[in-house]
This record gives sequence, C-alpha cells and structure tokens, in this order.
Amino acid sequence: MPPIRPLPRASTTGWRAEGRMRGRIAFIDDEAPLCAAAADWLEASGFEVATFTDPAEALAGIRAEACDCVVTDLRMPGLSGQQVLDALRGQDPDLPVILLSGHADVPVAVAAMRTGAHDFLEKPYRAEHLVEVLDRAVDLRRMRREARIRRASPLSAGRLETRLPGNSPALHHLRRAVQHLADLPLDLMLVGEPGSGRSEVARCLHDLGRRARRPFVVIHGAGLPDGALEAELLGHERGHLAGVSGARAGRLEQAQGGTLYLADLQAVPLSVQARLMRVLQAGAVERIGGQTARPVDLRLIAAVEGDPAALVAQGRLRPDLFHRLSAGALHIPPLRDRAEDVPALFTAMAEAAAARLGLPMPDLRPADLDRLSARPWPGNLAELRASAERAVLALPAGPAPAGDAPSLPDRMARVEAQIIAEALAVADGSSARAADALGIPRRTLNEKIARHGLRAD
Repeated sequence: MPPIRPLPRASTTGWRAEGRMRGRIAFIDDEAPLCAAAADWLEASGFEVATFTDPAEALAGIRAEACDCVVTDLRMPGLSGQQVLDALRGQDPDLPVILLSGHADVPVAVAAMRTGAHDFLEKPYRAEHLVEVLDRAVDLRRMRREARIRRASPLSAGRLETRLPGNSPALHHLRRAVQHLADLPLDLMLVGEPGSGRSEVARCLHDLGRRARRPFVVIHGAGLPDGALEAELLGHERGHLAGVSGARAGRLEQAQGGTLYLADLQAVPLSVQARLMRVLQAGAVERIGGQTARPVDLRLIAAVEGDPAALVAQGRLRPDLFHRLSAGALHIPPLRDRAEDVPALFTAMAEAAAARLGLPMPDLRPADLDRLSARPWPGNLAELRASAERAVLALPAGPAPAGDAPSLPDRMARVEAQIIAEALAVADGSSARAADALGIPRRTLNEKIARHGLRAD
C-alpha cells in the first residue's frame, strides 16, 4: 500500500462509523485532505474515526473516556502536537497519543515520547504501518481499562487486606493510600523503620498499578561501594568495569516499563543520587563509559529510614530528589504504633511457619498474646516473624518418649536457627547483610536458611 495521499474531500468532525469497530481514533492534522485520506483508509480497516483540522477544536471535542487513541501532527498553527499531548495526558494519562512528524522533527518527537507520547510516525508513512501502530495502541488502552476495573473491584481490596493485614486505624489508612496512589504516574517515597514492611508496600503499589505486567526490580542502597552501586544502577559499556569484559544493562534499564524499588535511599551517596535525579528528569540513562542516552520509562519507589527533611538538613538526601518524591510520600507505621494488630499477626506468622516446617502450632494463650502486644518490637514485622518462627522451632518435631531429652545436635540446630532468624530480622530480611553480620559466606547462610526452613527477602 503506498503512503496515504490527500484526496479531494473536505474533512469532517465527529465519529463517522457505526457498529462494531476496531477502535475509536481521533486524527488531528491541519491539512484537511490528509485527514480525509486517513479517515477513508482507517474506516475501511474497521476503525471509527473523528478528524479535526483545528487542534483547539480537537481538544474541545475529544472525550478521553470514549477514545482509544489520538493521532496528531506535531507542527500545527495555534497549538503544537506537544501541547495537545500535554493537555490530553492531563485528562487521562492512559490515553495513547501518536505523533506525526517530518524528518526534521524526529528529535522533537523522540523527546515527546519521554514525556508520554505512545509512538511517532515520520511522514510520509505507510497506511499499513499506521494500522499496526494503532492496533498496538488500542490493545494497550483496553488492557489498561480492564486492569483499572480489576483494581477497583472489592476482590482487589480483599487481596490488599491479605497482603497488608491488620485492623488498626493505621493499617486501614495505609491500605486506602496504597489503593489511591497505585495507579498514579508518580514517583513515591516510603518512610518507615527497617522491618516495617516497606518492601511489601512497594510490591503492592506495583501490582495494583498500570505497570503490574512489567518488571519489579529491587536494589539496596546500603552494602555496596559507591562505584559498584552506580554501576548496578546505570550499567556499563564493555571494558569500563574492572574484571568484567562485556557490557551490562543496569537496574534502571532492567526496570523498563515497570518499577524500580530502591531500598535505603539515605545510604546512597549524593553523587549517585545526582545521577539518578538526572535520569528521572531526562527519562534516559547513559551507561558508565557510554555516550548514548537510552530512553527509560519507569516508576521509582524509594524507601527511606528516618525523617526525610532531617536527612536533607544532614546532607544525606538531595533536596531536589526529596521534593520529587515527597509529593507521594507514604509513612509506614511501626509495629509499636499498632499494638492491637500484634496477636493476629503473630498467630498468622506462627501458623505459616508451622505449616512450612511440618511442626505443630505452639499453644498460644491469651496472656501470652497480651504480653506480645506490650513489647516495643524495634525490629517490627521482621522481628515478630522471627519470634513466631522461634516459637514453632522450640517445639519437638513429634512426641518424644518420656524422660528423653533432645539430643545435642538437635539443640545446637535450634540455637543456630534462632541466631540466623535474629540476624535476618536485624538485616530487614537481607541475606547478604545477615551473612556479613554473621561473618560467613552468603552461599553458606542460604544453605542454612533452607535447611532450617527460614525465610529471607
């Protein structure tokens, strides 16, 4: 099929096809013959089309909720395609917008993609290619609509209650905030103590949002030297990292289309924070040793321990990064602030540990659970889980003959399991940091974790 050519026919405004359609398309171009030619081809292909030669009239006439995709020229009198894109994204960030550009405008179109354009086509384009691009855009639009409906359903709310359990007012507020923020195109900050459940909150925000089908990539700001952390984030080209021969994509590129969860942001050096801020602003990353900007589209969720404003004053957190993330800041309550949740949480954790280890549940009396509620739990959920696992591990695997005491190897194994569980709690579930604290190789620790049926993040 040759490129779409102008036809001697005036353009129209409004949806022009009836019945079942391939998708609803708004086509904006100040050249009326080009609008008419595009409408002819797209309607013959099964689309429902509205054409506009005035971008201002287009913005007044397009209802985002009734449209599957918008195609707009980049250069037009009055309003530019970029301005049309910005206005439509303000109405509905999920509405795909495709830009049409001449050869000289390609860099501008690429920059527009970083601010939310779905795709761009260089003029002249093939009609079949336009249809292919529209099919992908319409499929994405419908998939996002279905995901939004699923996330708003009572079933979705029930899953969130299972993943973030608790009946305290603090947990009810947290779950409502997660549901509200999950689908917004906003970078977020999670403020909370180690072990309070920040990583699970981050995962819920990803799973309930529009990026759920894309990668969820985790990186810890603590425990890596400055150069290694920067290389992990940005990646590197061939020959620019000692001991590594090939090029490697960093975590930012690996999170393309999805979410990057950065734990312990306050431990990230300011120089690396500056590089990260430039990536977020530009929507592109340059690998170490490289000169090519690679577009990246991701959501950053960063966990912070301590008061973020105080961290800025102490010089541990860049002010510009703080301001970018603080609009969507979520405070994760420590366990001591929701003591009423402790008995149910402890019981559920003990039941899960007993089922995993094949051991009986410990006898949890009301007085025992009341004492648990009164404890401060400085390690939060991680410490509570370790305590529940210790309660299960302290029971014999089966009925022991009268007068028989556990053997020395059994008692040593239980002591080892308790020490490892406590180290994991202090390390917020990180086996790497727990291994460093215990002074053993990570592989050895992982083998012991598997042997004792413990769990690490």
